[in-house]
Amino acid sequence: MRSKGEKMTKAEKQQLVAELTNEFKDASAIIVCDYKGMSVYELENIRKNARENDAKVKVVKNTLASIALKNADQEELELVNTNLVIWGSDQLSTCKVADKAATAFKEKFSVKSGLLEGKAVDVATITAMAKLPGREELLGMLLNVWNGPARSIAIGIQALATKRAEEA
Repeated sequence: MRSKGEKMTKAEKQQLVAELTNEFKDASAIIVCDYKGMSVYELENIRKNARENDAKVKVVKNTLASIALKNADQEELELVNTNLVIWGSDQLSTCKVADKAATAFKEKFSVKSGLLEGKAVDVATITAMAKLPGREELLGMLLNVWNGPARSIAIGIQALATKRAEEA
């Protein structure tokens, strides 16, 4: 662990760029956020939420992040000031992690831009993606749609059986 103010060696930078390049190649969503003024505890909350959603979070120097994005064949993003990068293989859950953090820490955290399937998108697109229902919610909705007609038939048959029993 490096002490505050201690610089990374060239070898450490190259290793970090190689690791990020590899990670970014597999990511279907990469979101760049501003985190200025956040405490370590608040950042740890974001990391915990990301881990629970199979996403990763890292504060990365702009130059190193830009090189890794370029090496991973991702579209270029304008990286300025302090940036925290959230990435993952599931677009929806990665967008939800960023949006949840932006809502919980709105004074100190904001989504700046991102990449979905390697293409640059704006904050509005990321926010809209975060509002979409997840896979489990969609499966639940689909199951309700499929069960609706079967439930109606069962209720109709039960009503008919009750009526016949009363007539007998």
